[in-house]
Amino acid sequence: MTRRGASRTAAAGRGTGRRLRGPAVRGTLAALAALVVVTPFLGAWSYDSARRAVSAQADAPYAESGQSTGEIVKAAASAPIVLAYHDINPEPTNEYTLTPQQLDTQLAKLTAAGYRALSTQEFTRYLTTGTSPAPRTVYLTFDDGTRGLWAHADQVLAKHKMRAASFLITGAVGTHRPYYLSWAEIDRMKASGRWDFQDHTHLSHERAAIDAAGHQGSVLANRLWLPESKRLETEDEYRTRVRTDLDESLRAFAGHHLPAPQLFAYPFSETAGPTNLAARNTSVLERLLRERFTASLTNVSSRPLPAGPRAAAARQVERLEVMRTTSTDTFVKRLNEWVSRSPAEVPEPLRNPEQWRFPGSPSGTGLAALTGKGVPNGTYVSAVHLPMGTADWNTYRVTATVAGLSGTKTSASVEVGHGSLVPVTVTVSETGMRVTERPAGGTERVTTGKLTPASAHRLDLEVSPGGVRVTVDGGQALVARATKTLDPARTSGGVSLAVRNETGKAAWPRFTALHIAP
Repeated sequence: MTRRGASRTAAAGRGTGRRLRGPAVRGTLAALAALVVVTPFLGAWSYDSARRAVSAQADAPYAESGQSTGEIVKAAASAPIVLAYHDINPEPTNEYTLTPQQLDTQLAKLTAAGYRALSTQEFTRYLTTGTSPAPRTVYLTFDDGTRGLWAHADQVLAKHKMRAASFLITGAVGTHRPYYLSWAEIDRMKASGRWDFQDHTHLSHERAAIDAAGHQGSVLANRLWLPESKRLETEDEYRTRVRTDLDESLRAFAGHHLPAPQLFAYPFSETAGPTNLAARNTSVLERLLRERFTASLTNVSSRPLPAGPRAAAARQVERLEVMRTTSTDTFVKRLNEWVSRSPAEVPEPLRNPEQWRFPGSPSGTGLAALTGKGVPNGTYVSAVHLPMGTADWNTYRVTATVAGLSGTKTSASVEVGHGSLVPVTVTVSETGMRVTERPAGGTERVTTGKLTPASAHRLDLEVSPGGVRVTVDGGQALVARATKTLDPARTSGGVSLAVRNETGKAAWPRFTALHIAP
């Protein structure tokens, strides 16, 4: 008898004005005793049912008519592009949830461009060997382990003959139904051959107080405030807590007969977030992850880390995050920024304004700022050429011609190895040159020289893992970063340009030519 049923019986007794006696009392007591005994089992059964529940699947949507005309670049051989998704639902309630139609359209674009989706095993093999089973590939990742992957994304993958990886918050599986996947749904996804499963913590995908004022921060990347003790966790307590969470997650994989995860996705992309760990120990989380996983994935990085040798050396891979607000045109445009190109595939970068990015510059800044227009408010502007698509360049030649130089208050710069741990920048003014080496964690090294005064100069930079050979106006060569001890993955990177004008006049120095060759 349920509690509601018992209430109805009691009410009926009161309505007749009779008291329950004898057998009636014994029957009521027996029913109450049974209720006390059964209730915990009912709760456990309900919880277990939620964990074992399997939702119905929706069919993949029909192809959308009137799609955008933009196409994904078909590079000769591109490194895998890692895409980061979250939930899929026909009625999205937040910016992280795409509709099945959006996912279908995006995968159709990838299929039309000849892209193949990698398994986690294939992707990690690429990171360790540098070889890919196809010239154009993607690695599709879905964070959090939401039910929408089974109910709505799975049949879209089947339609396009693609596969993906779901990064599970293992402690959330089977909870908050119908939001998270159940273990039974995970079993069916695994059996389909379209999914594998990777790590997204056990129960550390949340924020909590990290100081006495109650400011919130990621529990994975910060020591927590302990209100009972009125203090922060010690670093030993932090390390123990994080280690326990990661190991509990690995036990959940083993306990449900899933292969041990090889990759870890940072909740909230902690790699770029603030932390209250002491500076000497900010890498403690990284060490804990390296002990357990081949690499970690993040959506925000302090330097470009698309899948490739540079990312493999850092054991951290940057993903291209796809949001509900990402239109098909934007999806194609951003993918084209991530497609890795060889130096031979982009010989004349100044002819392709869409390939340049202007970090830190006013909105609307374009390539014209480097070719004579400058910026209306400011004295300096810089731009990077395809920072994701050129991250693994390590052997190439740059030839640039600069004009419009006047005195010492105007200059132009070419940087090679952009985003590497040892970039080299060559700066010229009307009368001089400066070569700057900025090793990460090391001492900046500057070499200067005089030039025959002229308003225009030609720069030649020959880049290799062992050094950068710099020649200006065909003069004597200078070799920067001359060493054989650095791994190419530490020195790799593409080209950035900058111009400076401190004269207060409208005439800016300008790049009149830029050529890149193998």
